[in-house]
Amino acid sequence: MSRVVVFDETGAPEVLRIVDEPVGDPGAGEVRIEIEAVGINRLDQMMRAGMSPRPIRLPHARLGIEATGTIDAVGSGVEGWVIGDAVIVTAVPDMDSNGTYAEHIVVPVDRIVARPDGLDATGAAALWVAYSTAYGALVEKAAMRPGHHVLITAASSAVGLAAIQIANQIGAIPLAVTRSAAKKDALLAAGAAAVIVTDHDDVVEATHRYTNGAGADIVLDSVMGPGLVDVANAAKHFSGVLITVGWLDPRPAPYPASPITMIRYMSFEHTLDPVVVHRIAAFLTAGIRTGALRPIIDTVFTLDDIVAAHHYLEQGHHTGKIVATI
Repeated sequence: MSRVVVFDETGAPEVLRIVDEPVGDPGAGEVRIEIEAVGINRLDQMMRAGMSPRPIRLPHARLGIEATGTIDAVGSGVEGWVIGDAVIVTAVPDMDSNGTYAEHIVVPVDRIVARPDGLDATGAAALWVAYSTAYGALVEKAAMRPGHHVLITAASSAVGLAAIQIANQIGAIPLAVTRSAAKKDALLAAGAAAVIVTDHDDVVEATHRYTNGAGADIVLDSVMGPGLVDVANAAKHFSGVLITVGWLDPRPAPYPASPITMIRYMSFEHTLDPVVVHRIAAFLTAGIRTGALRPIIDTVFTLDDIVAAHHYLEQGHHTGKIVATI
């Protein structure tokens, strides 16, 4: 049997419960993974609370899009992988029926990559979703180049911190945006070239000051909401790119009138494409090997404390990733 987190109705974290389910065997082209740790993401919270961007299957829905562990069974036709290999799960589009908050998961073999050497299970659980999102948006879609000024909202989030590190790895200049001055020193320590604190800084004025009046080449926005207009105005006119990767602010986002390119990035565009997954894995593995990339973990819970982990996530005070070990 395998312990699995499920919920029968949407609501507060207390709807989550742990049940025992049979451990399934992998079919053709599949592997079974004994999970060691999972990353806790905003999408998990949204699904649990009834704010999912797509319908979910209830009751007995599962949660989780991120995990790392070791292969403990291999289906027929699988080549290149053996029992005991340490892997990272790259995509779980069916998370409500096969979510990663569990002791075991069965996935198609094309939805795993090797866990980079030098990264333990906790770090690996914090890697893929944040870093593949930041890489996919900045490098694959926005064509980030050395010397580009990159404005990053919600910079203390896992995606924001990943974006800071990836920008530095490329040779771009990350400008971090945060609501709280309390996070300024941590963001500078994480590699931000400058920090804009929206409690007392004007985002547009500060961005133009740091870019000698030109504006940001790329804006990576995880917030949306009414503030989208301000970050759009902080982008360089005509050649600037605003790419949105999240919706932390559920309020309506007015369409900006700024003469810039706008892109709505959905990570499954890349994480379900084996060719792009190979590029992402190569980039992240190189960054881990050189030390340019290192997941920043705020707090580690256990699966038994998953309700507490979701309460902590909702408070929004964390810097970096929340992880649960299995």
